[in-house]
Amino acid sequence: MATPHINAKDNDFAKVVLMPGDPLRAEWIAKTYLHDYKLVNTVRGILGYTGYTKNNKLISVMASGMGIPSIGIYCHELYCSYGVETIIRVGTCGAYQEDIDLFDVLVCSSASTDSNWYKQYGLEQLSAASDFELTMTAYNVLKNKNMPLKVGPILSADVFYDEDPDTWKKWAKLGIMGVEMESYALYTTAMRFKKRALCLLTVTDHFIKKEKLTSEQRQLGLAKMIEVALETAEKFA
Repeated sequence: MATPHINAKDNDFAKVVLMPGDPLRAEWIAKTYLHDYKLVNTVRGILGYTGYTKNNKLISVMASGMGIPSIGIYCHELYCSYGVETIIRVGTCGAYQEDIDLFDVLVCSSASTDSNWYKQYGLEQLSAASDFELTMTAYNVLKNKNMPLKVGPILSADVFYDEDPDTWKKWAKLGIMGVEMESYALYTTAMRFKKRALCLLTVTDHFIKKEKLTSEQRQLGLAKMIEVALETAEKFA
Protein backbone atom coordinates (compact mmCIF):
# COMPACT_ATOMS: atom_id res chain seq x y z
CA MET A 1 0.00 0.00 0.00
CA ALA A 2 1.39 3.40 -0.97
CA THR A 3 2.62 5.63 1.85
CA PRO A 4 3.37 9.38 1.97
CA HIS A 5 6.97 8.61 0.96
CA ILE A 6 6.79 5.43 -1.15
CA ASN A 7 4.61 5.00 -4.25
CA ALA A 8 5.32 1.30 -4.82
CA LYS A 9 2.43 -1.10 -5.27
CA ASP A 10 1.62 -4.03 -3.00
CA ASN A 11 4.21 -6.84 -3.37
CA ASP A 12 6.63 -4.56 -5.23
CA PHE A 13 9.26 -5.04 -2.52
CA ALA A 14 11.04 -8.28 -1.73
CA LYS A 15 11.31 -9.54 1.85
CA VAL A 16 14.94 -8.39 1.96
CA VAL A 17 16.06 -4.83 1.14
CA LEU A 18 19.58 -3.44 0.76
CA MET A 19 19.58 0.21 1.81
CA PRO A 20 22.35 2.64 0.81
CA GLY A 21 21.94 6.30 1.64
CA ASP A 22 22.41 7.68 -1.86
CA PRO A 23 19.62 7.16 -4.46
CA LEU A 24 22.19 6.97 -7.26
CA ARG A 25 24.03 4.27 -5.34
CA ALA A 26 20.78 2.31 -5.13
CA GLU A 27 20.47 2.64 -8.90
CA TRP A 28 24.08 1.49 -9.36
CA ILE A 29 23.55 -1.58 -7.16
CA ALA A 30 20.42 -2.58 -9.08
CA LYS A 31 22.01 -2.11 -12.50
CA THR A 32 25.31 -3.77 -11.53
CA TYR A 33 24.20 -6.72 -9.39
CA LEU A 34 20.57 -7.50 -10.25
CA HIS A 35 18.84 -8.79 -13.36
CA ASP A 36 15.23 -8.43 -14.47
CA TYR A 37 14.97 -5.53 -12.04
CA LYS A 38 12.23 -2.92 -12.04
CA LEU A 39 11.96 0.58 -10.61
CA VAL A 40 9.37 0.51 -7.80
CA ASN A 41 9.78 3.89 -6.07
CA THR A 42 10.53 7.43 -7.24
CA VAL A 43 8.99 9.68 -4.56
CA ARG A 44 11.34 12.58 -3.66
CA GLY A 45 14.02 10.97 -5.84
CA ILE A 46 14.50 8.12 -3.34
CA LEU A 47 14.94 5.37 -5.91
CA GLY A 48 13.86 1.81 -5.14
CA TYR A 49 14.33 -1.31 -7.27
CA THR A 50 13.41 -4.98 -7.05
CA GLY A 51 15.15 -7.71 -9.03
CA TYR A 52 17.03 -10.99 -8.93
CA THR A 53 20.58 -11.73 -7.82
CA LYS A 54 22.92 -13.91 -9.89
CA ASN A 55 21.59 -16.84 -7.83
CA ASN A 56 18.01 -15.85 -8.71
CA LYS A 57 17.08 -14.66 -5.24
CA LEU A 58 14.53 -11.84 -5.21
CA ILE A 59 15.74 -8.78 -3.31
CA SER A 60 15.11 -5.04 -3.32
CA VAL A 61 17.39 -2.04 -2.98
CA MET A 62 16.23 1.42 -1.93
CA ALA A 63 17.93 4.56 -0.70
CA SER A 64 17.39 5.94 2.80
CA GLY A 65 18.55 9.52 2.37
CA MET A 66 20.84 11.03 5.00
CA GLY A 67 20.43 10.94 8.76
CA ILE A 68 18.37 9.26 11.45
CA PRO A 69 15.03 10.98 10.69
CA SER A 70 15.18 10.01 7.02
CA ILE A 71 16.04 6.33 7.42
CA GLY A 72 13.58 6.19 10.32
CA ILE A 73 10.76 7.06 7.92
CA TYR A 74 11.74 4.63 5.16
CA CYS A 75 12.46 1.58 7.28
CA HIS A 76 9.22 2.13 9.23
CA GLU A 77 7.17 2.22 6.03
CA LEU A 78 8.96 -0.77 4.48
CA TYR A 79 8.51 -2.90 7.60
CA CYS A 80 4.93 -1.85 8.35
CA SER A 81 3.32 -1.16 4.97
CA TYR A 82 5.21 -3.41 2.55
CA GLY A 83 5.88 -6.56 4.56
CA VAL A 84 9.67 -6.25 4.42
CA GLU A 85 11.32 -8.55 6.97
CA THR A 86 15.01 -7.69 6.62
CA ILE A 87 16.89 -4.47 5.87
CA ILE A 88 20.66 -4.38 5.43
CA ARG A 89 22.11 -0.89 5.39
CA VAL A 90 25.16 -0.57 3.12
CA GLY A 91 26.98 2.67 3.76
CA THR A 92 30.24 4.45 4.45
CA CYS A 93 31.85 5.66 7.66
CA GLY A 94 34.78 7.35 9.30
CA ALA A 95 36.96 5.12 11.51
CA TYR A 96 37.86 5.90 15.13
CA GLN A 97 40.25 3.02 15.91
CA GLU A 98 43.91 2.51 15.02
CA ASP A 99 43.46 -1.15 14.04
CA ILE A 100 40.83 -0.31 11.42
CA ASP A 101 41.99 0.59 7.91
CA LEU A 102 40.53 2.24 4.85
CA PHE A 103 38.52 -0.26 2.75
CA ASP A 104 37.68 -2.41 5.80
CA VAL A 105 34.07 -3.59 5.94
CA LEU A 106 32.60 -3.11 9.41
CA VAL A 107 29.82 -5.34 10.72
CA CYS A 108 27.95 -3.17 13.20
CA SER A 109 26.60 -5.23 16.08
CA SER A 110 25.14 -2.22 17.90
CA ALA A 111 24.65 1.52 17.45
CA SER A 112 25.03 4.36 19.92
CA THR A 113 23.78 7.86 19.21
CA ASP A 114 23.96 11.50 20.25
CA SER A 115 20.45 12.04 18.89
CA ASN A 116 17.23 12.49 20.90
CA TRP A 117 15.28 10.47 18.31
CA TYR A 118 14.80 7.51 20.69
CA LYS A 119 12.93 9.65 23.25
CA GLN A 120 9.73 9.16 21.26
CA TYR A 121 9.54 5.82 23.11
CA GLY A 122 9.54 7.51 26.51
CA LEU A 123 12.97 6.15 27.44
CA GLU A 124 16.00 7.75 29.01
CA GLN A 125 18.28 5.66 26.79
CA LEU A 126 18.13 2.64 24.49
CA SER A 127 20.90 0.31 23.33
CA ALA A 128 20.08 -0.40 19.70
CA ALA A 129 21.39 -3.73 18.38
CA SER A 130 21.52 -5.61 15.08
CA ASP A 131 19.86 -8.95 14.43
CA PHE A 132 22.13 -11.76 15.68
CA GLU A 133 21.57 -14.18 12.78
CA LEU A 134 22.18 -11.45 10.19
CA THR A 135 25.32 -10.38 12.03
CA MET A 136 26.69 -13.92 12.20
CA THR A 137 25.88 -14.55 8.55
CA ALA A 138 27.78 -11.44 7.44
CA TYR A 139 30.65 -12.39 9.76
CA ASN A 140 30.90 -15.84 8.16
CA VAL A 141 30.72 -14.39 4.64
CA LEU A 142 33.64 -12.07 5.42
CA LYS A 143 35.57 -14.92 7.03
CA ASN A 144 35.06 -17.19 4.02
CA LYS A 145 36.26 -14.44 1.71
CA ASN A 146 39.38 -13.93 3.87
CA MET A 147 38.46 -10.30 4.37
CA PRO A 148 39.41 -8.38 7.55
CA LEU A 149 36.94 -9.11 10.35
CA LYS A 150 35.78 -6.02 12.21
CA VAL A 151 32.62 -6.49 14.29
CA GLY A 152 31.50 -4.07 16.97
CA PRO A 153 29.63 -0.88 17.93
CA ILE A 154 29.15 2.16 15.70
CA LEU A 155 28.06 5.73 16.41
CA SER A 156 25.07 7.19 14.57
CA ALA A 157 25.66 10.94 14.85
CA ASP A 158 23.21 13.77 14.24
CA VAL A 159 25.97 16.25 13.37
CA PHE A 160 28.32 16.00 10.40
CA TYR A 161 30.22 19.29 10.89
CA ASP A 162 30.76 19.14 14.65
CA GLU A 163 31.50 22.44 16.42
CA ASP A 164 33.93 20.54 18.68
CA PRO A 165 36.48 18.75 16.44
CA ASP A 166 37.52 16.46 19.31
CA THR A 167 34.08 15.08 20.23
CA TRP A 168 34.88 11.81 18.44
CA LYS A 169 37.69 11.02 20.90
CA LYS A 170 35.19 10.46 23.72
CA TRP A 171 33.45 7.78 21.66
CA ALA A 172 36.71 6.24 20.47
CA LYS A 173 37.86 5.84 24.08
CA LEU A 174 34.87 3.53 24.65
CA GLY A 175 35.72 1.30 21.70
CA ILE A 176 33.27 2.70 19.15
CA MET A 177 34.57 1.61 15.72
CA GLY A 178 33.56 4.74 13.84
CA VAL A 179 30.79 7.09 12.85
CA GLU A 180 27.92 7.26 10.36
CA MET A 181 24.42 8.76 10.59
CA GLU A 182 21.68 6.15 10.14
CA SER A 183 22.10 2.77 11.87
CA TYR A 184 20.55 3.69 15.23
CA ALA A 185 17.12 4.43 13.76
CA LEU A 186 17.23 1.31 11.59
CA TYR A 187 18.08 -0.96 14.53
CA THR A 188 15.54 0.65 16.86
CA THR A 189 12.73 0.41 14.30
CA ALA A 190 13.55 -3.23 13.60
CA MET A 191 13.49 -3.96 17.34
CA ARG A 192 10.14 -2.18 17.68
CA PHE A 193 8.46 -4.23 14.94
CA LYS A 194 10.34 -7.51 15.54
CA LYS A 195 12.11 -7.41 12.18
CA ARG A 196 15.72 -8.00 11.12
CA ALA A 197 18.33 -5.29 10.54
CA LEU A 198 22.07 -5.05 10.00
CA CYS A 199 24.49 -2.30 9.02
CA LEU A 200 27.58 -2.95 6.88
CA LEU A 201 29.96 -0.04 6.38
CA THR A 202 32.97 0.58 4.18
CA VAL A 203 35.63 2.73 5.84
CA THR A 204 36.24 5.74 3.60
CA ASP A 205 37.78 8.17 6.11
CA HIS A 206 40.02 7.81 9.17
CA PHE A 207 39.98 10.22 12.11
CA ILE A 208 43.32 9.09 13.56
CA LYS A 209 45.34 8.46 10.40
CA LYS A 210 43.87 11.50 8.60
CA GLU A 211 43.29 9.47 5.46
CA LYS A 212 40.40 9.29 3.04
CA LEU A 213 39.55 7.41 -0.13
CA THR A 214 39.41 9.04 -3.55
CA SER A 215 36.16 8.76 -5.50
CA GLU A 216 37.64 5.92 -7.57
CA GLN A 217 38.79 4.06 -4.47
CA ARG A 218 35.35 4.48 -2.89
CA GLN A 219 33.77 2.67 -5.82
CA LEU A 220 36.18 -0.27 -5.45
CA GLY A 221 35.65 -0.49 -1.69
CA LEU A 222 31.88 -0.27 -1.99
CA ALA A 223 31.83 -3.10 -4.52
CA LYS A 224 33.44 -5.47 -2.00
CA MET A 225 30.89 -4.52 0.65
CA ILE A 226 27.93 -4.96 -1.73
CA GLU A 227 29.12 -8.48 -2.57
CA VAL A 228 29.16 -9.33 1.14
CA ALA A 229 25.73 -7.76 1.62
CA LEU A 230 24.23 -9.65 -1.31
CA GLU A 231 25.58 -13.00 -0.16
CA THR A 232 24.22 -12.29 3.31
CA ALA A 233 20.86 -11.13 1.92
CA GLU A 234 20.42 -14.24 -0.21
CA LYS A 235 20.33 -16.43 2.90
CA PHE A 236 17.23 -14.54 4.11
CA ALA A 237 15.50 -13.99 0.76
